[in-house]
Amino acid sequence: MENKSVLVIDDEKGIRNALEKFLTKERYRVLTAPDGRVGLNIINDYSVNVVLVDLRMPNLDGLAFLKATKEIDPDIEVVVVTGFGTVDSAVKSIKAGAYDYIQKPFKKNIILSTVRKALERQALSSENKYLKQKIEEFYGFKKIIGRSPAIQKVIEVVKQVATTPVAVLIQGESGTGKDVVAGIIHYSSERRKKPLVTVSCAALPETLLEAEIFGYEKGAFTGATGRKRGRFDLADQGTLFLDEIGEMSPYIQVKLLRFLQNGEFERLGGTETLRSDVRLIAATNANLEDLISRKLFREDLYYRLNVINITMPPLRERIEDIPLLADHFLESYCRKSGKPLKSLSRKSLEILKSFDWPGNIRELENAISRAVVLSSQEVIQPADLPPAVTRTDESEAMVKIPYGMTLSDVDHQIITATLRRTNGDKKLAARKLGISLRTVYRKLGQEPE
Repeated sequence: MENKSVLVIDDEKGIRNALEKFLTKERYRVLTAPDGRVGLNIINDYSVNVVLVDLRMPNLDGLAFLKATKEIDPDIEVVVVTGFGTVDSAVKSIKAGAYDYIQKPFKKNIILSTVRKALERQALSSENKYLKQKIEEFYGFKKIIGRSPAIQKVIEVVKQVATTPVAVLIQGESGTGKDVVAGIIHYSSERRKKPLVTVSCAALPETLLEAEIFGYEKGAFTGATGRKRGRFDLADQGTLFLDEIGEMSPYIQVKLLRFLQNGEFERLGGTETLRSDVRLIAATNANLEDLISRKLFREDLYYRLNVINITMPPLRERIEDIPLLADHFLESYCRKSGKPLKSLSRKSLEILKSFDWPGNIRELENAISRAVVLSSQEVIQPADLPPAVTRTDESEAMVKIPYGMTLSDVDHQIITATLRRTNGDKKLAARKLGISLRTVYRKLGQEPE
């Protein structure tokens, strides 16, 4: 405990000395002051965790000191100690932010116990602030980086839907950030103090997936030696995120549909009907309408899930966001690796903006991470980028149109390829294609700026 400091403020020197000697033996770093003004000077000059302050003192009394301390540093825990205890003074101290109130004459074990509990509360408060900061870092709206119309449209929908309890379906290619959006929706909702529970439907076979989602009873299958709560149980009052829901078998789809209809389910091997208050967010990179036509996904479940639809745009359709994303990943990985902040050469940035990014943001992040590790200079050159990104032969510059592609998809692919060559300049792309700017927006499914 030697790294924890206790400030003792009392106008009686004997009490100061006694507390200093006792707490020092308990391995605390002890500071002392004869009145509140000197105590405030110490707080401004030193790191203090807990203060034991007398209520009645000259110059600045304990209550005034308490209020001033909370303005300087609200995290400091203050314990008021006095020989003139009244209910009124106790109430005033607690309302002003005191951790506790001790009357003289006090016992050493009471002082020690109170200091330890004050430190425990301070540690818990610091941990909560740290976790809140990390949640904001990982799931705040700042996590969605970009200024393109496509991503701004996503942000606007997320802000509107986050405060509602409705089901959300997030669609988009792998690596576009569907899981990030799911987290933002949860932590921006009224359910943010409850769990966000995630299940990857593609990672587990049917039987295990059913057991994970709904739970199971003892003896439900070989190896089920006891009851296990499912994700619906664990996510009660919170949010359940079903990732890659297009991989879910028709059998489990039926059970999920029942839950969405009435909020009820049974554990695997059980007969008891259970209820859970869960907000459901689903995500997929598959075309669910195509799966419906092939009888692989239930149409009634699709409409239950698709109350609010958010489509994550692929990186190739938000080229103007690539510099922002690249700078973000550069700063992040330079900090993690302890290297000085690096920058991209103009040629490197041009290469990043002209690449197709089939793996989307995740692939761009990996490319920047690799460049930070391999680059020995402050400016990242094309040679530091992955070979797949820097390859520029003519075959890759051509638009490939497979047999059977619809005219709408052909138009979309040609416009997207042209935008890559114009670095996202839609006006220039429209001129090169001989079409209007409005047509470009319409073909891309976007609103004109």
